[in-house]
Amino acid sequence: MMKNIVVIGAGKGIGLSICKAVYENNHLVAITKSESEELNTLGIAYQQIQIGKDDLSSLNLPETIDALVYCPGSINLKPFNRLTESDFMNDYQQNVIGAVHIIQKALPALKKSGNASVVLFSTVAAKLGMPFHASIAASKAAVEGLCKSLAAEYAASNIRFNVIAPSLTDTKLAGALLSSDEKRDAAAKRHPLNKIGHPDHMAQLVKFLISDDAAFITGQVIGADGGLGSVRL
Repeated sequence: MMKNIVVIGAGKGIGLSICKAVYENNHLVAITKSESEELNTLGIAYQQIQIGKDDLSSLNLPETIDALVYCPGSINLKPFNRLTESDFMNDYQQNVIGAVHIIQKALPALKKSGNASVVLFSTVAAKLGMPFHASIAASKAAVEGLCKSLAAEYAASNIRFNVIAPSLTDTKLAGALLSSDEKRDAAAKRHPLNKIGHPDHMAQLVKFLISDDAAFITGQVIGADGGLGSVRL
């Protein structure tokens, strides 16, 4: 059955892979903060707006929303003593406040679905302490807390909330960390599965979580991290 699916952060990386995975046989509403040549090439219409900062009154959403995926991300890695208040605020604004704004905006339409799914994104660093991740880990840990609270609050409305927590994923955002064969090999070796993540891995997990096959799953933080957050060899 065709679903109305809203993807925020759709222009590149994980968000773009999600759009590719779900736009056939569904009504896709793609939202990105900047112009996307990739979406243009695919022929996927999109709305250009910066969730969390811009006024959402002009945002055109379906009357019924079956799935909402919020996947903007940042990689702001600095020693703690070099992180500014602005660094923390910017990460929190993008990862938490942006999610809050779009969920509040979409809530009436999500309730109309009768079987809606919301997927947010965290990071393995919120579970597994990593140096230089203080700002991003703090904001993503807040995303996990938000998810669990909303999963409880809206269970009676049949709206499911889940979080995907990836490790390093092969996107343009992570380009500086994967800019040479040596860096890629070192990153892969940190994972028990001896490889780094790919946006398609995340997209397929999203596709499952918004499907009826996942109708009994809510309030979960699912590590898509090559075993990094749970396994020691």
